[in-house]
Amino acid sequence: MALRDVNNRSDILRDYELQLIHHDSQCDPGKSTKFLYELLYNEPMKIVLMPGCSGVSTLVAEAARMWNLIVLSYGSSSPALSNRQRFPTFFRTHPSATLHNPTRVKLFKRWGWNKIATIQQTTEVFTSTLDDLEQRVKEAGIEISVRQSFLTDPGVAVKNLKRQDARIIVGLFYETEARKVFCEVFKEKLFGKKYVWFLIGWYADNWFKIQDNNINCTVQNMTEAVEGHVTTEILMINPTNTRGISKMTSQEFLDKLQEKIKKSPEETGGYQEAPLAYDAIWALALALNKTAQELAKKQMRLEQFNYHSPNRDITHELYRAMNSSAFDGVSGHVVFDASGSRMAWTMIEQLQDGKYVKIGYYDTTNDNMSYFGTDRWIGGVPPADHTKVIPTFRYLSQKLFVSVSILAGLGIVLGISCLTFNVYNSNVRYIQNSQPYLNNMTAVGCTLALAAVFPLGLDGYHIRTWHFPLVCQARVWLLGLGFSLAYGSMFTKIWWVHTVFTKKVEKEKRKHLDPWKLYATVGMLLGIDVLTLAVWQIVDPLHRTIEEFTKEVPAGDEDVLILPQLEHCSSSKMNTWLGIVYGYKGLLLLLGIFLAYETKSVSTEKINDHRAVGMAIYNVAVLCMITAPVTMIVSSQQDAAFAFASLAVVFSVYITLVVLFVPKMRRLITRGEWQSEQQDTMKTGSSTNNNDEEKSRQLEKENRELEKIIAEV
Repeated sequence: MALRDVNNRSDILRDYELQLIHHDSQCDPGKSTKFLYELLYNEPMKIVLMPGCSGVSTLVAEAARMWNLIVLSYGSSSPALSNRQRFPTFFRTHPSATLHNPTRVKLFKRWGWNKIATIQQTTEVFTSTLDDLEQRVKEAGIEISVRQSFLTDPGVAVKNLKRQDARIIVGLFYETEARKVFCEVFKEKLFGKKYVWFLIGWYADNWFKIQDNNINCTVQNMTEAVEGHVTTEILMINPTNTRGISKMTSQEFLDKLQEKIKKSPEETGGYQEAPLAYDAIWALALALNKTAQELAKKQMRLEQFNYHSPNRDITHELYRAMNSSAFDGVSGHVVFDASGSRMAWTMIEQLQDGKYVKIGYYDTTNDNMSYFGTDRWIGGVPPADHTKVIPTFRYLSQKLFVSVSILAGLGIVLGISCLTFNVYNSNVRYIQNSQPYLNNMTAVGCTLALAAVFPLGLDGYHIRTWHFPLVCQARVWLLGLGFSLAYGSMFTKIWWVHTVFTKKVEKEKRKHLDPWKLYATVGMLLGIDVLTLAVWQIVDPLHRTIEEFTKEVPAGDEDVLILPQLEHCSSSKMNTWLGIVYGYKGLLLLLGIFLAYETKSVSTEKINDHRAVGMAIYNVAVLCMITAPVTMIVSSQQDAAFAFASLAVVFSVYITLVVLFVPKMRRLITRGEWQSEQQDTMKTGSSTNNNDEEKSRQLEKENRELEKIIAEV
């Protein structure tokens, strides 16, 4: 058809007639090599070679320059043929397979997808296409999160797509392999409202219904799996149906073609490429016509062409004419880019209810998309490009926090009451003999420890992110200082009682109690804590860290995952610092238990509440040694961790305050000692205390003398 139409035109190649010498290589590079040499070494001389398949074009185009030949292909789509250094004289009216990629990228951006996956058959054409797609999506800010390939069996590749949560999937494979892929897609349930597949559009319209012995899926299975997929197909027929260089519309061309072949398009091989082949002849005729005109200016003619002539003027003129081609053909506007590839429109279709529906066109040359709005999605809207993960913080139970805070608040009131009672009755002899200043430290320490319960329960529900370091510091300092004051003062008492009253040497020579030594001991314990905490916070300060848990699937939403997160106060070497603090305080607790046990039978008026102190030490030590490891184990369970830590502090403080101060309150109230002591103090002033201590020492001396006399008798 094309040769006849060109030769019938008097305005094109007036003095020449185009003739076609053809051989069927059946896309076999070996056969094509044989035919190439037959064409070259047999008359008449050929001026242009026109291979069809990509494999044959690769071989012919690479060799053609050695014979000064231009190569024009009508059916080669391999991206590798766009390499001008390797194929310097190659042109094609069939667009490169990479022409699909700008359309795909445009659709990705239109539908808001920033993450895609790919699966390809391992062949050169698809590998080159995918390399080009990877470069284009990278420039567009889109990520290829999964890239799979297969040779003959796509099973493993499809499973990997499923495992890696691929949603928007570009498939590059031939039609026979497409059926294998979508059989595996059906088995893996990689279709439906959460997935979109992008395929090549040049498959037969019923490709998924064709019986194939290589798959074990039914037509119904395949139809279900492919529903909703999108195809991009390079237009091989002019969609505007206007008259071009041949004076025919695209529809008139198809009608004439149908008259010639007298068979259905589905039964005719190469039917889709027929418009490209027709326009290839016209491109060649126009280029030769232009070349002849340019050669006439140089007193040359086309028939002077020679394979081995050192003068390549004719080849160069023909190359320039081909490179500048621009006309409207039956396949659309024909123009070549710098690599010799055809620029064309791309048609976008979507499979809806088993039939392909046009949803738009894309003009790569002008970057213009004609969108019809006929796309339809199984879920009503384009799916997300990945499973949406919603971070959700696990916050402390507010009922638990409020309940424990009330207990802590009441405990603080109790601590202040005990401190007030002790200070108010500091002149009472019974209170003085319990070392009231140490008891005051105990009450202050208990109050600080209870105050730490409030920051222990604060999390992102109550405070902002930048508040966290302050809250973390408050937790550590309040607990550390509270423990040092409360437990340190009790430990000092029991340590002094043990030192003075459990050694035989000291039974002979009782030491006078120097209060400053007791205060110095408490100060030393407090100083060790302050120094440790200060170094910790300077060298490795506490900050907010987030622990993430296994993703959870919410009820009723298949496309969303919940990522539970929990806030912690931590530092880079948290375990090291906890080991130092817990080790030091653990030794104090164990030593306190030992000293309390050793002094349980000792009786002394100088520290008349040491048995109560021992009981408090037992309770505090046991609670602390149980709670510390348990809270580390259940740290990922915010309610349990807070409950164990806070209630251990609350119970320790309540037990300590009740054991130390309630008996004193009861004695002073029931016996009325505070009244008589206050009256004595008003009369005698501060000398009372000194006289009492002197009398006590005198009585002890007399008791020792009586013991010696009795022993001698």
